[in-house]
Amino acid sequence: MPIVVDDASGYQGEADRWLTPESPEEVSALVREAVAAGIPITGSGAGTGITGGRCPKGGWLISLEKFRRLDAGPGKAHVGAGVPLKDLQAAAAKTGQFYAPDPTEYTASLGGNIATNASGSRSFRYGSTRRHIQSLTVALMDGTVRTFRRGEKLDFPYTPIPAPATTKNTAGYFLPAQGEWVDLLCGSEGTLALVLDAEVQLLKLPKSILSGVIFFPDDTAALAAVEQWRGIPQLQMLEYMDEPSLVMLRSQYGEEIPRAACACLMVEQELDGLPGDPVDEWVERMDSAGGLEDSWFGETAKDRERFRQFRHTLPELVNQRVRNNGHHKLSSDFAVPIERNADMLRFYRESLRREFTGKHTIYGHIGDAHVHVNILSESHDDFVRGGAWMRQAAAHAVSLGGTVSAEHGLGKRKLHLLPLMFNPNEIAAMKEVKRILDPKWLLGQGTIFPDPFITLDLDVSI
Repeated sequence: MPIVVDDASGYQGEADRWLTPESPEEVSALVREAVAAGIPITGSGAGTGITGGRCPKGGWLISLEKFRRLDAGPGKAHVGAGVPLKDLQAAAAKTGQFYAPDPTEYTASLGGNIATNASGSRSFRYGSTRRHIQSLTVALMDGTVRTFRRGEKLDFPYTPIPAPATTKNTAGYFLPAQGEWVDLLCGSEGTLALVLDAEVQLLKLPKSILSGVIFFPDDTAALAAVEQWRGIPQLQMLEYMDEPSLVMLRSQYGEEIPRAACACLMVEQELDGLPGDPVDEWVERMDSAGGLEDSWFGETAKDRERFRQFRHTLPELVNQRVRNNGHHKLSSDFAVPIERNADMLRFYRESLRREFTGKHTIYGHIGDAHVHVNILSESHDDFVRGGAWMRQAAAHAVSLGGTVSAEHGLGKRKLHLLPLMFNPNEIAAMKEVKRILDPKWLLGQGTIFPDPFITLDLDVSI
């Protein structure tokens, strides 16, 4: 009987077998067996993804959940693909260090983070996962297990493909001139190899960090502050929530959120080595930008965790409302070049207020010109129109020089957006790389590209 496999979005697939190997040798043997028999393989992490990447359409699911090696040392850590992000951060903290990428979902596995080149709120300063990978140990589709270190160039012919002028991108394959193995495999969504183990960079924990949730009486003031604050030294987080987001959060936080608040920015700044009194400087910035006096500030780890939980509560509430409404989540992952941030936000605000009043939220990584739009469908008509809006918004982001996926990948749910961003020749060049590394097209079928051999039941509304 087929085994139902889902992810955090509710997308479902089916596997004929669910396998949990414990060693590279076991993975290698399974890959060789599957390839010889022509059996599709889908790799799986913790299931926290939201694009259906780990949800197979038959074949074998190979879960890397038992790859739990975790050794943190000076400047680096060796980490198995199945290690949750929270465990990696805890191990790093014990050595006075931290792992810079910080996706909101701390239960996500490192392997899943690598698959999608995940980022998070501190990517404003530290960038995405790719920047922090020093080596990858992977199982290739010829059954070999290889370790690729930072600096190892791709050793097969390929056509370079220009990347968008965004700070983040995880749409399609990363194929610059003189490309490296680590960079290609990170963000390839489990379609080129199975990631087993990684060496990641660790950074020294700052001695002092100031964090804050700064509330504004209107959206205009908050967005003006974004541009004023973007260049603040050692700022490592610049996040945004709109008024509908705060309305939703009031169900949990009540009067803790100022009544006059219609938008907020979340900030975090490393204070080590900065002259003067950074706290006084933030108060001055807040007053000058029109922030509310009863905004939140803190300098302890407890404060940072409280603010992180505030941020994390929002997508949980969005997901809960979507489930209660009985529809799949409609969410964007588009980013544009920094200088087009205001243009993209203008499109969002004007079109959403016109078409989905009271049924949307906008929040996320505004420092990277990468906010997430969620359409909260209350009817089938909302859902259909919402899917059409998402495609329109994706095309608009591309017209501004942006990407259709900045951190979550395309998976199966959003692969229809790839042709909006890349022309047929560029997509053909990506597929040629896929054929070189996976000649029978067995790995991660239906993720990023429609499979050439089977017809998939694609949900192209999102």
